[in-house]
Amino acid sequence: MKTYVAKKKDIIRKWYLVDAKDKVLGRLATKVASILRGKHKAIYTPYIDTGDHVIIINASEIVVTGDKMKSKLYARYSGYPGGLKFTTLSTMMEKDPAKVVRLAIQRMLPINPLGRDMIKKLNIYSGQEHPHKAQCPEPLNV
Repeated sequence: MKTYVAKKKDIIRKWYLVDAKDKVLGRLATKVASILRGKHKAIYTPYIDTGDHVIIINASEIVVTGDKMKSKLYARYSGYPGGLKFTTLSTMMEKDPAKVVRLAIQRMLPINPLGRDMIKKLNIYSGQEHPHKAQCPEPLNV
């Protein structure tokens, strides 16, 4: 038996549309990260980007369970002494809900050049409208 390795010519990328309205953030992120990696395909190869494109709409209407809106913290560091800043999930949702969804998905992907290529296939919009109608995205139930 030989191990199958996906070639660039074998990869056929599809477009999926996900409506995030009333969906739990973590459950949505795991499904989308799996599609971006290509784990749902038979030709999946861990070190090759075999994933599909994903469009997420209604990111502003995502929900979280428990007390996460007040207790979940996002940290960022300026690089200077004392430059560690924390932001709560509720503040991030008010400012940019698409960033919350992007960070949840991005942190489930590899932290290397392969993961950076995978996250480029993700498009997130806070509202209902998106400019990707020409790609004919298939609706995906999460």
